[in-house]
Amino acid sequence: MYQINFALSSFVRGACQQLIKPLNLSGKTTGGNVLRTLYSSSVRLQEAEAQSQELTFSTTSLKSSKEFSAYPPFPGQDSGLSWGGKKFEELPIVHIKATYNNTHIQVTDSEGQSMARTSCGTEGFRNIKKSTPIAAQTTGISAAAKAQAKGVTFVRVLVKGLGPGRLSAIKGLTMGGLEIVSITDNTPVPHNGCRPRKARRM
Repeated sequence: MYQINFALSSFVRGACQQLIKPLNLSGKTTGGNVLRTLYSSSVRLQEAEAQSQELTFSTTSLKSSKEFSAYPPFPGQDSGLSWGGKKFEELPIVHIKATYNNTHIQVTDSEGQSMARTSCGTEGFRNIKKSTPIAAQTTGISAAAKAQAKGVTFVRVLVKGLGPGRLSAIKGLTMGGLEIVSITDNTPVPHNGCRPRKARRM
């Protein structure tokens, strides 16, 4: 039984290789594109090959330009990038503190001076409703409106905490009209520091 299965699998493998050879006209190995388009038309295979060539061309052109970088510059590092005429270090910072019971959002300038501040409780949510993602999103929209009234368009975001509103607050900021340049997770993680509180007896 094993010999029959082995012979059958080697026959199928050889047939597939014979099918791939006439499709690969350029002489290059197309890798994963062939496996995904083996049972589709040769036109689709050619489109996949053209897309992979365009992707490699675009990545090489981006690497060749010295002005573009996928990562923000380090503090103190000179960069030619600017957002609204401001360098990365000069952009305002949105601090999001997402606790399990509430979500606080504060917009500061690059020196740390407060420009706008709001929270779920300030927006009118009470008790258990403060800890919902809807409340955090509403708070983000409100904070974005207050920041835009002060002339802020491009911001950096610093997130602290593991509450349910951390992603919804960021979504609310973008819905409010702010352009987010970078997102940094600043959640403090103990390296086995203080002993946690005992679990509640329910």
